Amino acid sequence: MSLKAIHVSEVPSLDHFPENPSLICSSRKANNKFVVVGHRGHGMNMSQSPDLRFSALKENSILSFNAASKFPLDFIEFDVQVTRDGCPIIFHDDFIYSEEQGVVYEKRVTEVCLSEFMSYGPQRDTGKTGKPLLRKSKEGKIHKWSVATDDSFCTLQEAFEKVENPNLGFNIELKLDDNLFYSSDHLSRLLLPILQVVSDIGNDRPIIFSSFHPDAALLVRKLQTTYPVFFLTNGGTEMYHDTRRNSLEEAIKVCLEGGLQGIVSEVKGVFRNPALVNKIKESKLSLMTYGKLNNVAEAVYMQHLMGIEGVIVDHVEEITEAVREMMKPSNRDADGTKPKPNFSDRELSFLLKLIPELIQH
Repeated sequence: MSLKAIHVSEVPSLDHFPENPSLICSSRKANNKFVVVGHRGHGMNMSQSPDLRFSALKENSILSFNAASKFPLDFIEFDVQVTRDGCPIIFHDDFIYSEEQGVVYEKRVTEVCLSEFMSYGPQRDTGKTGKPLLRKSKEGKIHKWSVATDDSFCTLQEAFEKVENPNLGFNIELKLDDNLFYSSDHLSRLLLPILQVVSDIGNDRPIIFSSFHPDAALLVRKLQTTYPVFFLTNGGTEMYHDTRRNSLEEAIKVCLEGGLQGIVSEVKGVFRNPALVNKIKESKLSLMTYGKLNNVAEAVYMQHLMGIEGVIVDHVEEITEAVREMMKPSNRDADGTKPKPNFSDRELSFLLKLIPELIQH
């Protein structure tokens, strides 16, 4: 469902953010850097995947964040929601699944209090056993949430306090349910606690806000002007009742009309409409991408050649290494601004033929 339009002029602004603007576009242009972002830290979990990297570390956890920080990432991305008692927590899904006496049950994350949220999964207190943690796949199947190295849930405040590298940026996705209606007041109540934590303890850490929900992105931009806000879009690969979410062209309009700083698109949407990369750049907007193709080094390389400014990835180790090789001075032209291909003409020709096939799946 589409969200109700927000009358942001009626919402009070937070006026005590630190004077530390951290626009990704400004920092990138200063050093011609290609930005790499760790998806949910060290990568998302897909426990049913045969690729064991998707079940190595618990996603959206302090363990995952600090593991990701060992690699040359610019940011980690994670999903923030607010509990019933007003605490910003880090969790991707709309529902928590568990079981009691063999009966599976679900609870909406935003309808539980902090103490109950923290009672699921591994516990920090020695000897304390948490409630079983299950997960629902996209196919609708309920299965045990299994990872090789587990960790407890965490709050947004704990992320600021416990992520060891103070220079590692936070890409804070404002997570909302696609199937819910949000009134203006409700949306404000969800966003203000998040902004308050950032205001109180964000310090000098680079921060980006992002959201798939246009009204949430516009409102967080209205509430603060220190940190950049990016609009997340599927780029036309999925359709929604809210037409603002259905294409890169609509995403550009949302950003320009609302004063947002950039777009984060599903990479397939960009590959299907490569001409829009220049339009986005001409609109002085930053462009980053997310999606499974960003775990393929060749696809990341092509995006760099296209002028895309950064990628959100799951395979942190492999892609940071590929980008490091790609950006080596020996692989750049004399003026230092344009990379020389690391692939033969035959390889590049094959890649250009392969991408249209990949984006169909």
